[in-house]
Amino acid sequence: MNEHIAVIGLGYVGLPLLVSLARKFPAVTGFDIDPKRIAALQSAHDWTGEVEAEALRVTTAKLTHDSAALQTCTIYIVTVPTPIDQGKRPDLEPVQRACDMLAMVLKGRTPNPQQPPLIVFESTVYPGLTEDFCGPRIAAGSGLKQGVDFKLGYSPERINPGDKKNRLETIIKIVSAEDASSLQRLQEVYGGIIEAGLHLAPSIKVAEAAKVLENTQRDLNVALMNELALICDRLDIRTHDVLQAAGTKWNFLKFTPGLVGGHCIGVDPYYLTTRAEELGYHPQVILAGRRINDNMPVFIAQKLIKLLISGHVHAPPYRVGILGLTFKENVRDLRNSRVPDIVRELRALGIEVLIHDPMVDPDHARHEYSLELAKAEDLKDLHALVLAVPHDSLMQNLTNFWQGIRPDGYVIDIKSVLDTSSLPPQLRYWSL
Repeated sequence: MNEHIAVIGLGYVGLPLLVSLARKFPAVTGFDIDPKRIAALQSAHDWTGEVEAEALRVTTAKLTHDSAALQTCTIYIVTVPTPIDQGKRPDLEPVQRACDMLAMVLKGRTPNPQQPPLIVFESTVYPGLTEDFCGPRIAAGSGLKQGVDFKLGYSPERINPGDKKNRLETIIKIVSAEDASSLQRLQEVYGGIIEAGLHLAPSIKVAEAAKVLENTQRDLNVALMNELALICDRLDIRTHDVLQAAGTKWNFLKFTPGLVGGHCIGVDPYYLTTRAEELGYHPQVILAGRRINDNMPVFIAQKLIKLLISGHVHAPPYRVGILGLTFKENVRDLRNSRVPDIVRELRALGIEVLIHDPMVDPDHARHEYSLELAKAEDLKDLHALVLAVPHDSLMQNLTNFWQGIRPDGYVIDIKSVLDTSSLPPQLRYWSL
């Protein structure tokens, strides 16, 4: 295959894709705007933990933060993040920057009708953004004609951080493009690395809609479980027990309550609802689910306060430890974690809070949330300990943490992962 492939953005999505492509194809270049990220990868260090050092040492991919190195590429795969802003509206700045950079790379290039540059987006977007926003922006900046001098494609990422079983190569890949010849080129590229096979979507908009639907569906299912948890708490029964009983039916979907964060599930539904509102439709079910999930950190913090007061656990000021800061277990990703919301709510109520997470770089915690991490040995003389993110490394040493809780103190098990029979008898227990 006579293609030079570029991957734009080397985070949780882009880096595994780059390494996989380089195993199959001879000309692969990885680009990231952060020189420190490139230097770390060139030293075989991936701070996300998604790619092993040995894989980085042996990869044939070229790594660069200089966009001039992309001049000879023929296929550009964009994997930049698509977050939301403070108003929970799509923040398209990373996509805009990528489009503007690609426009400068393509500017002045002699059109090649046989092999026009093909720009593929993997970032989660709302239906229509690739063709109605990205394409025109690239065309305006480059002076080239969309659909003629360069082509567009879309293939949504399905990376699940921390999941060693469901990997890039073992997940069916959705592929779409604006015409048949571009789709064929993408089939050759992605078909070379995806063992599970490809699903060819009939249009780019269909592929875009499929991606936001995947995560919106999961968000709503978790919201239902969170609403059940709110009801069970008022009924004074344990949600875990209800779900175990209901789960004996063959067609019951086994979702559980919890904090919904990260760069996908807690974000992507807003891309779909924003576009729907622009079209004159005001979503109800999707936004209701988002409100439930967004309010869970406040509920958990307020529930803890009520337990401490009603349980007569000594007297305030209270001291609470929290285990885990990332958005999910066994990953280092802090993006859109909901644990800081619990921290803020507790501190606003005068609680002293200590946070411990062995998977998080202390500098990242300061940069993202202005939070200081505590050492494991500092979690002592606690009125309560919140197990927020059950990393394997934490679960293996729980008995050490129990010793730091005062007699009659509380263990708050957000994800209901603990065997209550293993807890010391002097501790009280509550789960979502």
